[in-house]
Amino acid sequence: MTELLKELEEKRKRANSQAEKYKRLRNEMNQEAKKWVQKRDELNSKVKELIEEGNELKEERNKLNEDVKKAKEKRNELNKKVRKLSNKLKKKKREILPKDGNSIEKLNKDIEKLEYKQMTNVLSTDKEKELVDQISTLRGKVKERERLLNENVELKELSEKLEEAKEKAEEFHEELSTKADEAQKKHDKMIEIFNEADEVREKADEAQAKFVEAKVEADEYHHKHIEAVNEVQDYNKIISGLKKKEKMAKKRKEEKDTKEEAEKLYEQFKKGQKLGTEDIMTLQKAGLL
Repeated sequence: MTELLKELEEKRKRANSQAEKYKRLRNEMNQEAKKWVQKRDELNSKVKELIEEGNELKEERNKLNEDVKKAKEKRNELNKKVRKLSNKLKKKKREILPKDGNSIEKLNKDIEKLEYKQMTNVLSTDKEKELVDQISTLRGKVKERERLLNENVELKELSEKLEEAKEKAEEFHEELSTKADEAQKKHDKMIEIFNEADEVREKADEAQAKFVEAKVEADEYHHKHIEAVNEVQDYNKIISGLKKKEKMAKKRKEEKDTKEEAEKLYEQFKKGQKLGTEDIMTLQKAGLL
């Protein structure tokens, strides 16, 4: 019985050691899982911030694109007005100017050619005088045409309207270019932010995978710990039962020995032999007195 108890107690000790080991490993893996879940939550929070920032940039870009669209429509409308006024101005000039087919631009070019000829050629006095007279005549025509144009009120009004339309068209073109540049910058930044969000999300997914891996391992160690604890409890029951059985056997043996001794003392007592205090106690214990 003693050898069996020793063996069982040794096995219980080993099982208890295993239970403690699995408990330690389980706690370590739970800590590891906690670390990864915190990391995952931090990364997911960062992803959320980046997505919000990206969406804000997207809204700003869309608003700028809408402004670009409106500015473009306004610019095109004004360019159309410019062309219309320009055509009216040309028509009005044709009405005012002589019908000889010579525009101010044409006359100025002819003057430039004659002046160039005067400077680059060696001419006789008569030829040079003839050239000077031609230049003077042409300048007179230019001056007369300019007078006719400058004195015409309707033409002046058309010119002012044309310049005003050109200026406004240019303003809207500049606004369009500025807003388009801003929209492109917002778009580029938005793409950069969304790409960063994708990278952070990948890291969050990796952290989630590490968390699951650690949690699965922690659960495995927990099950092994429970199995080992149950094994220890089973050994405790067996050892306790054996010890109780051994104790009862020892008690029965002691009672048997006491009874046998008491019976001997009782026989001696009946024969008149004097008994000591311990002998009397033995008889009392055995129920013979």
